[in-house]
Amino acid sequence: MAEAAIGLRRKDRGPATRRRHGLMLGCALALLPAAAFAEDAPGGTATVTPVIVAATPLAGTGVAADKLPAQIDVLTSANIIAGGAPDTLRALNEQVGAINLDAAAGNPFQPTLFYHGFEASPLQGTSQGLAVYVDGVRFNQAFGDTVNWDLIPSVAIDRLTVEGANPLFGLNALGGSLSLQLKTGFTAPGFEADVSGGSFGMREGDLQYGASYGNTALYVAASGLHQDGWRDLQSSDIENVYADLGWRSDRAELHISAQGAKSTLNGPGTSPVELLAADPKAQFTAPNAIFNRYGSLSVSGNFKVSDTTSVQAVGYYNDFRQIVVNGNSANDTPCDDGSGLLCDGDGDPSTTSGGATIPAFLGSSPFAYSELDQQTSKTHAYGVSAQVTNTDPLFGMNNHAVAGVSYDGARTNFTAASFIGGLTTDSREFVGPGVLLDEPGNNIPVHVGIDDNNYGVFASDTLDLTADLSITASGRYNAIEIKLNDELGGDLTGDHRYQRFNPAIGAAWRATPWLGLYASYSEANRAPTPAELSCAGPNDSCSLANFFVGDPDLKQVVAHTYEGGVRGHFDVASGALSYDLGLYRTDLDNDIIFVNSVTLGRAFFTNIGSTRRQGVDADLQFKADRWSAYLAYAHTDATYQSGFVESAGSNPAADADGNLTITPGDHFPGVPADQVKLGFEVRATDKLTLGLTAVGQTGAYLFGDEANVTPKLPGFFVVNLNASYQITPNLQVFARVENVGDEKYYTFGAFSPTSSVFLAQAPTASDPRSYSPAAPVGGFGGIRFTF
Repeated sequence: MAEAAIGLRRKDRGPATRRRHGLMLGCALALLPAAAFAEDAPGGTATVTPVIVAATPLAGTGVAADKLPAQIDVLTSANIIAGGAPDTLRALNEQVGAINLDAAAGNPFQPTLFYHGFEASPLQGTSQGLAVYVDGVRFNQAFGDTVNWDLIPSVAIDRLTVEGANPLFGLNALGGSLSLQLKTGFTAPGFEADVSGGSFGMREGDLQYGASYGNTALYVAASGLHQDGWRDLQSSDIENVYADLGWRSDRAELHISAQGAKSTLNGPGTSPVELLAADPKAQFTAPNAIFNRYGSLSVSGNFKVSDTTSVQAVGYYNDFRQIVVNGNSANDTPCDDGSGLLCDGDGDPSTTSGGATIPAFLGSSPFAYSELDQQTSKTHAYGVSAQVTNTDPLFGMNNHAVAGVSYDGARTNFTAASFIGGLTTDSREFVGPGVLLDEPGNNIPVHVGIDDNNYGVFASDTLDLTADLSITASGRYNAIEIKLNDELGGDLTGDHRYQRFNPAIGAAWRATPWLGLYASYSEANRAPTPAELSCAGPNDSCSLANFFVGDPDLKQVVAHTYEGGVRGHFDVASGALSYDLGLYRTDLDNDIIFVNSVTLGRAFFTNIGSTRRQGVDADLQFKADRWSAYLAYAHTDATYQSGFVESAGSNPAADADGNLTITPGDHFPGVPADQVKLGFEVRATDKLTLGLTAVGQTGAYLFGDEANVTPKLPGFFVVNLNASYQITPNLQVFARVENVGDEKYYTFGAFSPTSSVFLAQAPTASDPRSYSPAAPVGGFGGIRFTF
């Protein structure tokens, strides 16, 4: 498959194919027999450029993807700019069948990415199950393993690989990994700049320049973006700059890279459905903002010791600072005993610094009050990885072996506090400055220092038993140490250590160019994050901003993944057709989730026992000289395999005790069972290119409905159009229309305490269901200069 193609895709063995998705899958597979006959017909085999992927996060000599027993999708820079300005998240959402995005925060640049039911999210409180690397450097932030998509420079991405479960990618690779390679002056020579804009006050500019001078190369990229948004109090400002200085000779290559980024993301979050019916732009409570600042410096190298042995290494340092501000409904409201004080959710008098009680300073109405939760985290992260790659034959057979070590460390300083204040009537914004809440056992100020030390030793070997049959065996040992020090003398101080060896083995058989088979088994683990360890019990619950009040132990999560599939390519008509059909099953032991507390707006992390993600992916891609098309279908079955009981929070289906009972077989919220994606692009003339993409998915259960007892979030099908016109070899104009049919749809749903806040636009509202609306129809256009 060509590098610019969407890539290989596979999943492990899942449940028997259900009737509800058999039709889609059957239609896709119906094309295969005819194509197979075309392969056998005179005329030869389709010419397909092999996809070479790195066996580990560090790029080495690489292995042909069809030799690996893994699901692999590859996106290149061409995919990322398809249809407009560079946009990594758009490319992943439209072109990788098993990926879907939600917008819990209500901001399009900080979504949670789901892959096979596993998550990579910028939001604390998410059970992170995917590992992300940028040029061999771990990008999951140390504090909560979060992934801040706004800090990744889309314009500078050369190649992005999405891979299924693989222990070589270290912690969090329970469901898979995303590995990004950025451009250099050697790989991306020339100058390119684009300016674009459109609906929702969108304005964006991107530029990049690369050049090589003998053995030395320079690459620089910069981007800036502003969007007003389509809802109240929704806006985004993102700035990114990246530079790489490279040197290479016949035997060595060295790169020094630096990046700086900052963003201000205002997201209105979810809003009650009755409020959205009255005003689709309305937000529930405010403010809700995240301020990110990021800087990184890395040095990487590749040294060829001999014709068959090379060494790869990378060292890095980065600085990440984040401020989170959340306006919420008040948990502290006027007491009902006539004391004239505020009381917490348990009916006890609210207190501030020194234990002083707080008067009901805005009167007796509970609707007059709101809470502002603030948190600040400052993280200094550093690390080094090194590996040796050897391609000497083994017993006369082709062999590719890698062995290495890694260290990732970080020092985080975290502070948090809550304030009780007023609330505006129409927009429901917090009115300050507010009174500090200091309520032991409930909500207290926090100041904690956290040290992370993660060590890894890994090895992998791919052996060609024959020219068509390869086996791969690999393993990684992880050792994790997390130390917390309560700077205020409280009970957050703790020392946690975890370790595990994760093996993997699999085989890939290339029976013919049009038929390849693969199967594998692998294990992976993730340790509880500092955020989870500090908020891990019903008596130590925290807000969505993670206010920590205790430090009990949690068990590490261990994943067992089985995968298998078929794939191939062949000539058909005047082009090349490739396909991939994969099955997967991942069983997790001691899974960790964020469950509701009995305290309003609070939750805690806990091990819940066993969970399972399983499913099927089917992909077809066709490419001819002047047109190309793809069709992708994914079925994901994500379920709890152990039962547990949690507080229902605002879920109206609570039992008499205010709880929900989750039973084995109940489905995870936020994971659609079925997804379909398709795309078509044609060069109508030598200068005009037209394209269409579409994304559809079935409904998913709301977050907070782990028991599956309320209606699902509605499904949707959205169509987008794009076009580009090459005015001259150096000048292009492009345009894009998103959500052509102006579909009213939602990507995230939960429950809100609707009755605890007065809604001026919907004063009789009582339905706690709360949705995050996706963007309506929008038009965008721009111009691109290339030299």
